[in-house]
Amino acid sequence: MSDIAGPASHYNEFGLFHENIAEFGLNVAIPTVVRGHVELDDGRSVSALSWGEPGAAEVVFVHGGAQNAHTWDTVALALGRPALAVDLPGHGHSSWRSDGAYSPANLADDVAVAIRQHAPDARLVVGMSLGGLTSMLLATRHPELVQSLVMVDITPGVNQKKAKAIIDFVNGPQSFAGFDDLLARTVEFNPTRSESSLRRGILHNAHPVADGSWQWNYDRTNRLEASDSIDGGSSGMPESDVISDEAHNPLWDDFASMACKLTLVRGSLSPVVDDTDVAEAKRLQPAMVVHLVDGAGHSVQGDRPVELAAIITSELS
Repeated sequence: MSDIAGPASHYNEFGLFHENIAEFGLNVAIPTVVRGHVELDDGRSVSALSWGEPGAAEVVFVHGGAQNAHTWDTVALALGRPALAVDLPGHGHSSWRSDGAYSPANLADDVAVAIRQHAPDARLVVGMSLGGLTSMLLATRHPELVQSLVMVDITPGVNQKKAKAIIDFVNGPQSFAGFDDLLARTVEFNPTRSESSLRRGILHNAHPVADGSWQWNYDRTNRLEASDSIDGGSSGMPESDVISDEAHNPLWDDFASMACKLTLVRGSLSPVVDDTDVAEAKRLQPAMVVHLVDGAGHSVQGDRPVELAAIITSELS
């Protein structure tokens, strides 16, 4: 049986939640999940998943580069609260930018429109990697929308050396001969994840074409710096925000200016955030709380979703 007749023929974006529940031993029922879109002034749209009652979201999730809203599925299931998971522009079901300018500032302005319409009273924003930098800019540019922020395995201290494995993965091919080839490469670069979890991630983030090959869904261009986004399904920040190892990232100034409650979650196996980054973050935001999640790589929501859901629950208590 061909790849197209296999994985693709069984794919339903709302039909895999039972797998998430079974893999992580969750004792939960599948809630109502609906997809909505918000129109932007330039004709583009931002898509998002509403978990539970639409408009009642307590938590907003913002994924990493080259991911999509479904990266949060297991966390949302374990959390069991109304939530909004946004597809960043150029990802998932959201429109691509014609200028390829996927900077955290541009993304934050677009995400703000979706939050105002679908989650105006959210108590917490959770952003991972590029989504964390985007959420940080959301907190500085649209502070009324961010009461509290959890940044997952990201600070402005990210550089090319720390992100090398992620960059290498995303700078790989756009197209694969078949689903199994795409899965094999994804497994190779994501040793902390189960194959079943990565398989679901690919189904949410890639598609088959007529000749039987498979391609990633997200926009791989970023013409701000003529570079690709990072990660095909498990992590990510744009390479335009991965600065040289010696340079000081000006985003630290934005980090320092945030006025909301702040929490940093690190993956114990991830090289993206190190002790030096944490020290600088604590210097600039002394009240920041830091959690280290054992056994998690950069994609904490994929590697240890139940533990991350517990941290989020504690932030909401």
